[in-house]
Amino acid sequence: MNTRRQVLTAALVLGLAWGAAPAHAQDTLRVVTDATFPPMEFVKDGQRTGFDIELIEALGKAMGKKIEWIDIDFKGLIPALQAGRADMAVSAIYITDARKQVVDFTDPYYAGGLVVLTRKDGPIKHLKDLDGRKVSVQVGTKSVNYLKEHYPKVQRVEVEKNQEMFNLVQVGRAEAAVTGKPAAKLFAQSSPGLTVLDEQITTEQYGIAVSKRTPELTAALNAALKQLKADGTYDKVVGKWFEATTQ
Repeated sequence: MNTRRQVLTAALVLGLAWGAAPAHAQDTLRVVTDATFPPMEFVKDGQRTGFDIELIEALGKAMGKKIEWIDIDFKGLIPALQAGRADMAVSAIYITDARKQVVDFTDPYYAGGLVVLTRKDGPIKHLKDLDGRKVSVQVGTKSVNYLKEHYPKVQRVEVEKNQEMFNLVQVGRAEAAVTGKPAAKLFAQSSPGLTVLDEQITTEQYGIAVSKRTPELTAALNAALKQLKADGTYDKVVGKWFEATTQ
């Protein structure tokens, strides 16, 4: 029992020491993500890919840092930062006042927003038609609280993964899904029976979440983002992933 306690104590001390080390001084940046949200981040042929993934890799290169990816559920991203288990969280995270109370954000790196994915032959044609309907949302995302506050009559169906949310609409167990515009647009393009309403629920900005303990990392990321925009790298990444999804 004593040996077990010693091991646990040593692991805790090591974890605290790593979490307390200045992120900008490390050779490797630990980045948590939930890679289930194409085209932002997803897994293809066993490899992570997507807009967020390529952007972070480019930022790391500009900063002279290696990127270590850590996969966790979306609802665990910010807690991981708070606990010191990661240096950054990147997973199509909207910058919100509530989140800014517990973590810092970089400058916005892309504009998105909440939209409605639904069946073309279904009853939902306008935002007002959401009332009383079954709507799937991903746990931990802004969609959950937004529907609670602005569409209290909606019957929310909360799921853990983005794909589950879309699947419920496809099989008819939900009449719509409320999620980020890029992912909804991409999924609708590959599903002939589905569509995204033209009327957008919100307009939001995506940001990289960083622990409040490392303001120097936030500043370094902002400087690297400006560099990527100046040298054309940012535009290339945007063009690759959003040329077909922003229209």
